[in-house]
Amino acid sequence: MEIEYFEKPGCINGEKQKHILRQAGHTLRCVNILTYPWTEETLLPFIEGKSAIEIMNGTAPAIKNGEIDPAGLSFAEATQMMIESPILIRRPLIRIDSMHIQGFTDERLLPYLGGWDGLEDVITCPNLQTVSCDEQKGGKR
Repeated sequence: MEIEYFEKPGCINGEKQKHILRQAGHTLRCVNILTYPWTEETLLPFIEGKSAIEIMNGTAPAIKNGEIDPAGLSFAEATQMMIESPILIRRPLIRIDSMHIQGFTDERLLPYLGGWDGLEDVITCPNLQTVSCDEQKGGKR
């Protein structure tokens, strides 16, 4: 199955997550989340029904250094900020057919993870650099 995977190129956890999906037999179409032309219409299906804290990337520099406090934002304010500055979007965003998922812990993703045992931490940012999906050769590993 082809999965659309919106990533920040160079994210080591993104690499781990993509490896899990490929090991489960999926082909990935990777999209750079930072350069994608986000609009309300394209972003809302991933984030509807969540709070600003849930949808924003807590490791984004502006959040880490206190310039932005997601707890003080409305959903509409957070959405607009993420459209203007996609580094603020919590990753990954995953589209499987018409299903839109934000994050790698969404239970709807479980059927697509193959034999992954979930023991490795693929969420906590280790702040390392790797190659982006576009730089890798081939679809499956």
